[in-house]
Amino acid sequence: MSFCCGASMIGALGSLRHVKTQIHNVPILYCPVCNRIDVHPEIEEEYDILSEYAQADLAPEVDFREYVTGEHVERIFENCVSIDDGNISYILRSQIDNALDLMSVAKQLDDEEWSNELKRRLNKLSKRLIRWEAQSNKTLP
Repeated sequence: MSFCCGASMIGALGSLRHVKTQIHNVPILYCPVCNRIDVHPEIEEEYDILSEYAQADLAPEVDFREYVTGEHVERIFENCVSIDDGNISYILRSQIDNALDLMSVAKQLDDEEWSNELKRRLNKLSKRLIRWEAQSNKTLP
């Protein structure tokens, strides 16, 4: 499990650009609050090797899935609090619930700095959820 700016990072398969090469289906961790994206530490070495080879071959696109089995990906994401399987609303609501739980602990401890940090996180997560749901409603027939 990884954390960023206090929020738990979400496991996902994503596309990353390395110089001029787009690499798809890379196991990543991303933060829904500050938008930080990291290649999952367990496959970072393989990603670096693949991206260097792809760049040397001038490949415009590469699919990382060809190099990592489905079982390996499942095992990689075992310790993630949340896995992005396309249900972004659920993930954001889960992150909001976690932050609210932490808020009650911060208040019990009278930790004003932590409470303020959690309020900022809740604000960002709420805005992102509202934006996501508005966008999702536009695409529905």
